[in-house]
Amino acid sequence: MLLVMGFAATLAIVVGLIHWYLYKRLVRDTLPEGWPRRAGAVAAVLLALLAPTTLVLVREGSVQWLAWPGFLWLALMFYLLVVLAVLEVPRAALLLWWRARRRRTPAGVTATPAQADGAVQAEPAAQQAVAAQAEPPGPAGGVATKGDVATKAGDPPGDGAGTGTDPAHDASRRLLLARGAAIFAGLTAAGAVGYGVRTALGPPQLDRFQVPMAKLPRAMDGTRIAVVSDIHLGPLVPANHAQRITDLINSVDADVVAIVGDLVDGTVEELGASAAPLGRIQARHGTFFVTGNHEYYSGHLPWIEEVQRLGIRVLRNEREELLVRGGALDLAGVNDIGGEEFGDGPDFPTTFAGRDPSRPVVLMAHQPVQARSAAEYGVDLQVSGHTHGGQMVPFNLLVKLEQPVVSGYGTVDGVPVYVTNGAGFWGPPVRVGAPPQVSLLELRAP
Repeated sequence: MLLVMGFAATLAIVVGLIHWYLYKRLVRDTLPEGWPRRAGAVAAVLLALLAPTTLVLVREGSVQWLAWPGFLWLALMFYLLVVLAVLEVPRAALLLWWRARRRRTPAGVTATPAQADGAVQAEPAAQQAVAAQAEPPGPAGGVATKGDVATKAGDPPGDGAGTGTDPAHDASRRLLLARGAAIFAGLTAAGAVGYGVRTALGPPQLDRFQVPMAKLPRAMDGTRIAVVSDIHLGPLVPANHAQRITDLINSVDADVVAIVGDLVDGTVEELGASAAPLGRIQARHGTFFVTGNHEYYSGHLPWIEEVQRLGIRVLRNEREELLVRGGALDLAGVNDIGGEEFGDGPDFPTTFAGRDPSRPVVLMAHQPVQARSAAEYGVDLQVSGHTHGGQMVPFNLLVKLEQPVVSGYGTVDGVPVYVTNGAGFWGPPVRVGAPPQVSLLELRAP
């Protein structure tokens, strides 16, 4: 309980600071005092409350109508923050340049707005005095006064006269810079989110990759394993989501299909019908499934029963010998780390007990980091998901802090690991730089 409360408090502080920064750059720096700025402040507070409320209530399934506005704002908030943070560097550099240029203005030189824009039109004070002496008498026959000279020189007395500064003009330049940055950030963030929504809700693409495997018998060269993860059936995905994934997998004529977790975001009662098309997946040697962390949020035991009812074999800390193309291959599967809280976590010793080490083994594990535990068991290949490929660039840089491989092929403690981007999304229905994906791995013998 204390851990949950600590996480909630940290989330509230982080979200609050982000919205204060967005308010400062998008509202306070760009709008005049009065009702426009007050309205912007109210909007910032409401949006700051919307973000964590969406994460909590939608996950509980109690307020599903919040999903679209709440998650879209989360995505827009993220990209506004990223763009504005990047713009801080040129913004600061430009302000420093303006200040340095103002300090270099010689003493006794009259500054005008045109001068501030780069056109030096002032004359030294001594030259102005000479020009004043050459002026004809005034209309009454008198001599022109110093005030007349100042007026003719275009430099009325007051702020900025003879000092090389013009506060009003400086303020207008700051306002122009702030509004330009806000408009650029808004258009860029909106464009990124729009593109990301179209990508996330579109069909998954097929990624083909050849994996060398030293122990693979020559007879098994070219064995095909279709890997899909993070389907995330839920309230925002298209109604035909599972069907088009099934159609794509069936089109590649795979020997084995591996579904490596995070199938759903909801209960069997809510999403059982949406998952039904997965029961029509075709593979020569079967379709297999391991749990992801979201199964444990959604009721893992009912979902394990439902997946088995669909004809998909669930590997729960166990392995199965597959006879493929005249050779033998061990396909192993471990539960996700998220199952530890429910007494259903990964058990590597049980999974690999009594295994013939001369036979190649492919491990299904939802999270790439599980390869560190698998390293001592001689795993030839681990297939994983969980990362979504980062889902929204540059968020992939943060995912790298937790997972050793974010997308594609890599090695973890000597274990070859392939991470698929996943075919769905979690949270914002947005994918930028990491399109939804089904992967087809071809195992190659030496």
